[in-house]
Amino acid sequence: MIKPAAYFEKLNGGRVVCRLCPAECQLAEGQRGICRSRFNQNGELVTDNYGELVTLAVDPIEKKPLYHFYPGSQILSTGPNCCNLGCLHCQNWTISQEKTRTVYFPPERLVEAARGHQSIGVAYTYTEPLVWFEYIMDTAPLLRQAGLKVVLVTNGYINPAPLEELLPHVDAMNIDLKAMRPEFYSKICKGKLAPVLDNIRRVADSPVHLEITNLIIPGENDSEQDLLALIDFVASLSDMIPVHFSAYRPDYKLDNEPTPPKTLLHARELAIKKLKYVYLGNVLLPEGTDTVCPQCGALLVSRNGYRTSVVGLRGHHCARCGFDSGIRNEPPVA
Repeated sequence: MIKPAAYFEKLNGGRVVCRLCPAECQLAEGQRGICRSRFNQNGELVTDNYGELVTLAVDPIEKKPLYHFYPGSQILSTGPNCCNLGCLHCQNWTISQEKTRTVYFPPERLVEAARGHQSIGVAYTYTEPLVWFEYIMDTAPLLRQAGLKVVLVTNGYINPAPLEELLPHVDAMNIDLKAMRPEFYSKICKGKLAPVLDNIRRVADSPVHLEITNLIIPGENDSEQDLLALIDFVASLSDMIPVHFSAYRPDYKLDNEPTPPKTLLHARELAIKKLKYVYLGNVLLPEGTDTVCPQCGALLVSRNGYRTSVVGLRGHHCARCGFDSGIRNEPPVA
């Protein structure tokens, strides 16, 4: 379905410039942006990905990963056939970087599906939901009105104005902070670092629940300097923000060796000196899975794979010492 796109300006000669994300593609008639979903039609910017779903599945919230947002719950998950970065290591490249089959779901139907699957809400994930801006802006208020939660799993690559419009309709975000060096973003991701850092700062300063994921790629962003820069950045915002260090495996156009477990363990060892919650993902290790109280050490949330048990919380406080864990654990509205 073709819809008018938000955030663009008309240029001379029938050209347009998209202002949704920092790529700010300038497009001639018929030309598509790097996201492949927004294009110039008769001097207007339009999108043809509105409501077009690549998949629809019910996932554990921990799979996003979100460990401090209704732990143990299930969430309906979906995403568009597009992305505004071109990461060489993308693990979902068949649906983010290439054209694939989609199914149209109008906003009302997505809300019905979330309620029908006894989900706490909808997670826009798998590819890059920020490029689905118009669809999210139409569905998110409906989900909220139905007492459901709105979650974005995102690269954080969006301009300030659309982010400000979006934030009041979002409950939680996991932002993938890929590295702390601009050259990594330009070489590996075909994007820019600075806007991502600015957007993480903005989300951290909002009521939206925030968690950070960093995929550690050997030889690219795994040096101690890389890790400490990321840890220090997150700690400068809040030592309560959960950080997930995730293991890389070769995929798409990158064939670096897989992340050794010792690298993940070292990253966690460095991070827990400054951050209260540090997790390890995409790998089977006993460390970095459970949530323990930073104040008294009591087990708050037990995890075995995607089997999750809330064992030591009273609301969002530690049941033993009363520490405010920051975990959103209040009963969702049915």
